[in-house]
Amino acid sequence: MGAPKRNRKKYDKPKDMWNLARISADNALLEEYGLKNMRELWKVQTELSTLRRNVRSLLSGTSMQGTAVQERMVGRLARYGITSNQSTLDNLLDLNENAFLSRRLQSLVFKKGLAKTIKQSRQLIVHGYISINGKRVNKPGYRVSVGEEPHIGYYKRIDLDGVKANADEKASESREEAAAKVAEVKAE
Repeated sequence: MGAPKRNRKKYDKPKDMWNLARISADNALLEEYGLKNMRELWKVQTELSTLRRNVRSLLSGTSMQGTAVQERMVGRLARYGITSNQSTLDNLLDLNENAFLSRRLQSLVFKKGLAKTIKQSRQLIVHGYISINGKRVNKPGYRVSVGEEPHIGYYKRIDLDGVKANADEKASESREEAAAKVAEVKAE
């Protein structure tokens, strides 16, 4: 069977857990981006704090890697459309949660107009109606790269109410086939 996978939490809880100002700001982000729970927001905040920590260590000069690490950090963030290729380390310190949350598949499906609301975009993704490059993606938190963004679309042809758009076509075809069979029987 092998060794079990070592599962680790991908987020850290806030230190000021019951701060009313923080809670109201986080709830506003939850509503704006249609997040399921605080855990999804905490994952983004943890990733952002890790990025800032790494940038501060590069700026202080304690890191031995230097420019190669800086280019990889900026390149990765530019590939996902969070920053531009010409960004500096100081620009990376100015990033906030909105930059990361706006690159989620759920946000981009809503922005492209494939769903009427942000909650509906989450539902369409989870139920498997959204694809990227023709491949079904059912994770609302999937971070979409700049190259994949134009290829977001429906996996199956549906209308915004969630009903198959081609169901009417199939029904009319089956009616025509049935009418043709009836005509054949009457002709005999």
